[in-house]
Amino acid sequence: MSSQSPDLHKEPGKHPWLVRVLFGWLQDLHLYAGLFVSPYVLVFAASVFFLVHRDLSVGRGGPTVERIVRDLPLPANLNQLSGRARIDALRPALDRAGVQGEVGWIQHIAKDNRLVVPVMIPGRTTTVTIDLFKREASISGRSTGLPGALVELHKSPGPHLVGLRMNWWYMWVWYWLSDATVYLVLLVSVSGLYLWYHLRSERRIGTTLLAVGALSFTGLIYALVH
Repeated sequence: MSSQSPDLHKEPGKHPWLVRVLFGWLQDLHLYAGLFVSPYVLVFAASVFFLVHRDLSVGRGGPTVERIVRDLPLPANLNQLSGRARIDALRPALDRAGVQGEVGWIQHIAKDNRLVVPVMIPGRTTTVTIDLFKREASISGRSTGLPGALVELHKSPGPHLVGLRMNWWYMWVWYWLSDATVYLVLLVSVSGLYLWYHLRSERRIGTTLLAVGALSFTGLIYALVH
């Protein structure tokens, strides 16, 4: 059974039954939405720490592992493709090479008739260099560890290479979870303000904290702009 606000519980006559029901429902929604997004918020918070303190994450990955895979299934019109179509066409070759993950930009070295394909999964970066003439790939992979994984999750999805991104199923799921986290954080924030407003005993301290937060935020924006 949903718990009620102290103010609503003590003064039931001043609040219609429907309002009390909606208030209890909003309390539950606020609680469970906050619990759901808390792991994602922690991931974003921890990743910001490693983004700011790059010296803690750079150079802590594992050793580079190299191998060669031959007889790749490459389509005949691969040189005529670009963007997402080229990534989709390379998927069978990457599967044959045992490489899974999110494909970034693809570099075409025309003079050597080669493609350089970076493939990322959180915590590991793999570079696949494909010799189109020999139909073989040189593969080098390096572990970036937990800090690198958190940074990659923080940056994905991002504003760069929009037409190419989210080409790996797991990153597509992460894209939608990231969107859901933003919307639910907004919901938790707005519902929290509403619930706080109905707790009269907390209004004074809440107003003080809101004022301090607003002033610090305004001061930071002013300092950055000027």
